Amino acid sequence: MQIDQLIQTIAIAAIPILFAITLHEAAHGYVARHFGDMTAYQQGRISLNPIRHIDPVGTILLPLLTLWMGGILFGWAKPVPVNFAALHRPKQDMLWVALAGPIANLFMALLWAALAKLAWTLPANYFAEPLLEMAQIGIKINVVLMVLNLLPLPPLDGGRMAVSLLPHRQASILERVEPYGMFILIFLAISPVLSWILGPPVIGLIKLINSIFGL
Repeated sequence: MQIDQLIQTIAIAAIPILFAITLHEAAHGYVARHFGDMTAYQQGRISLNPIRHIDPVGTILLPLLTLWMGGILFGWAKPVPVNFAALHRPKQDMLWVALAGPIANLFMALLWAALAKLAWTLPANYFAEPLLEMAQIGIKINVVLMVLNLLPLPPLDGGRMAVSLLPHRQASILERVEPYGMFILIFLAISPVLSWILGPPVIGLIKLINSIFGL
């Protein structure tokens, strides 16, 4: 991608990327508070201020690299702190706290799809085209974040969900992977493996959303 094209893409992609990570993390904190854990609330992480959720690598560097290289656009934010022991029913409530982030991304993907549909109906002008491109990026980044976070790898949301659903013995074994989970994810990200894993479900879900909204 040429530098001028990259700058233009960054300008258009910034809003959907920041919304995707901010609402994802805020959703975790909100649901955790609902089930009794006030940690995220006390640290000011139940917020729509993206600065509170930005991770230099996951929020800035990796999205820029994937935009430049033309691969699957993905990244992550600074995880919202959750004290699972403070939840009313730690093992059971962990499922809903973890699921809140992917659900927030699905909701946003649908909202961006609705905006894309609106952009299609507007007269061709300098507003409609950037709005359509922004909406398409919004759909893509939210679907990627949702699918990525559903991978059963702690500390991703899918790993938390698996720990919640598995019997105690198997859950304990999976929990031991968590200290190495981010290193595993980074390794997968710099190799083609993550694209092989994420590609089919991401493409399939984007096609489904596009078909629902007639895009």
